[in-house]
Amino acid sequence: MAITLEMHESLNVFGDPLVPCSTDPLTGFFRDGCCNTNDQDLGSHTVCVEVTRDFLTFSAERGNDLSTPVEEFGFPGLNPGDRWCLCAARWLEAQKVEMAPRVFLQRTHVKALEIVPMEVLRRYAVDLN
Repeated sequence: MAITLEMHESLNVFGDPLVPCSTDPLTGFFRDGCCNTNDQDLGSHTVCVEVTRDFLTFSAERGNDLSTPVEEFGFPGLNPGDRWCLCAARWLEAQKVEMAPRVFLQRTHVKALEIVPMEVLRRYAVDLN
């Protein structure tokens, strides 16, 4: 089996071109500012969110401290209000206990739909009229 670093097509949950999630802090599995993914992204970092203090606490309690900087990985640590590409399964886990942050659908990769149903994402959408 060959390992490839090629990205899956850069489309959002509507099938349109994926809009960048954040360049400050720089997010994404590829650290390209978008929630792009490929087969090596086992966590499916595909859901673009605006993090909240509640979510940061929830994530830290589950062993993933997103608030503390990790300089050796170039990770600045997140603050409430930052946008970030979250793992789809972690977002869904947070949603089930009412701790999920709001979602930017135009910035969320279509691959997120393999884990999170569209109707659930829509309930948390920041960018729907």
